[in-house]
Amino acid sequence: MSREDVDRRTFLQYGGAAAATAASVGLAGCGDSGNGNGNGNGNGNGNGNGETDTPDDGAEAELRTYDGELSDDPTRTEVLQHVNGLAHEQAPWVFLHQQFSIYGINDDVSWDARADESIYVREFETDLDEITVSQGQLLETLDPTGENATPQYNIIDQAYDNFLGREDDTGRPLEGIVTDWERTDDLEIELQIRGDVEFHNGNDLDPSDVAFSINRANNPDVSEVADNLGDINEARAEDGNVILDLDSLTPTIFRNLTAFGRVVSESWVNDDSNDISTEINGTGPYELDEYVEGTRVSFTKFDAYWGEEPDPNAVTFNGIPEDGPRVDALISGDSDLITNVRPGDIPDVQEADGVGFEDVPSIRNIFLVQNDAFEPFDSQEFRQAMNFAVDVESIINSILNEFGNQTSQPTLPGHNGHNGDLDPYPHDPERAEALVEASGHAGVEIELHTPVGRYLRDADIAEAAASQIDELDNVSCTANRRDFGDLVGELLAPQDESPAFFLIGWGNPTLDGDYAMSPWFTEGPFQHFNNDEMAELLQQARNIPE
Repeated sequence: MSREDVDRRTFLQYGGAAAATAASVGLAGCGDSGNGNGNGNGNGNGNGNGETDTPDDGAEAELRTYDGELSDDPTRTEVLQHVNGLAHEQAPWVFLHQQFSIYGINDDVSWDARADESIYVREFETDLDEITVSQGQLLETLDPTGENATPQYNIIDQAYDNFLGREDDTGRPLEGIVTDWERTDDLEIELQIRGDVEFHNGNDLDPSDVAFSINRANNPDVSEVADNLGDINEARAEDGNVILDLDSLTPTIFRNLTAFGRVVSESWVNDDSNDISTEINGTGPYELDEYVEGTRVSFTKFDAYWGEEPDPNAVTFNGIPEDGPRVDALISGDSDLITNVRPGDIPDVQEADGVGFEDVPSIRNIFLVQNDAFEPFDSQEFRQAMNFAVDVESIINSILNEFGNQTSQPTLPGHNGHNGDLDPYPHDPERAEALVEASGHAGVEIELHTPVGRYLRDADIAEAAASQIDELDNVSCTANRRDFGDLVGELLAPQDESPAFFLIGWGNPTLDGDYAMSPWFTEGPFQHFNNDEMAELLQQARNIPE
């Protein structure tokens, strides 16, 4: 979207939609909001797996079902599409929307916002000598495998390199530190490593550093991404290349290498005088200048960078949790790029001198997790009831001003394994109430936990959803605003100690259905739903070649 253009979505701001509160959305939930998006309804990618059985709307306590069938020898994509169908039927989540990324940006900076939400300052075209980027959160550690979150990567990726680059719209691997990659056997990968690469401390990069970096990223004792990198037994340097010995086929291995883990120096990490949580020694275009925990991370240009020289000489990242103050920082000139501009703040940005906005549909899915370790969320009837209770179209229109596409499943349109035969749940409070009665949990009181400032209007969305659920005659629901870090810490606890009901966003940098679903539906720290059929099929997909 051009910064100068004001399209239909932006006109809604001036028409008063921006003033709609979460409570008013909840009260308006019974109406037909008439969303004109048409983007999130699962159109395209049809696979013939089956259709969602949608009975007549009304007070029927009838479950939605998925009647897709798999052939005896399905492709990997067909298996993933089938699991998406089962997820739609089992309703482990209240399916909400695909998030749009909306950035405020200084007019002196030219940059194409990326769907994968990555911010690489080396992609900025500008005459500015210094750049300041403000996010909703900063980070917890400078260790490149110490946290698996976009705000973390946006900061450390100024100084650390991925193993492989990534094409933004397809997830296709691109040359990076690894210049060529090949599957030489079902369980063996060969990686060719770029020469003439220097770490910030002056040491030359060696293939053994890349092997060490992969092994470290895959070590659950030190890495938060160990479950995501792949089923790697060992990475080793051999004849100037790196060989990956796999324990299983891992069809997404090259996509995984674009997203998880970063290149570090083996000798530097193993030197006890260095602290990887507060210091950086990477191969990226910027080197660490200053780290003030909880306040800012500053970088200066690394003159010996192997790639194209970036424009700005220096860049600083800071965290501003509240939406309004982030916009104020942009308009005042204290920030040159800010994340998560509220749709209602777009007119203020457009009317200000020297700034504008960019938006793009992202790779992030926003949903409400229904943890089946707890009542009433162990009931399929209740879980589906919550999907019928929440008026997602109303939330997209009134809170997000149409900056969002309604979803029907864990995998987003355009990503491998998306099932185009699934329609989103319609808003049907009467059917929701009937399903609650059928679940045996009528009169239950539930609490929806939500982060504040991590995702676009996250708390407002959660409060609207809670209000709509609370409108049911037989369910009471409240929203609880939480610090994002505290909430994540709790949801990573064992499933029976995690919150029962919470809003979260899940980015999918591999653009593959495995990463959209396996962390949530198979054994691991993110699992909040137990279904043997789904788990077995996801494991089956991990052993089918692309």
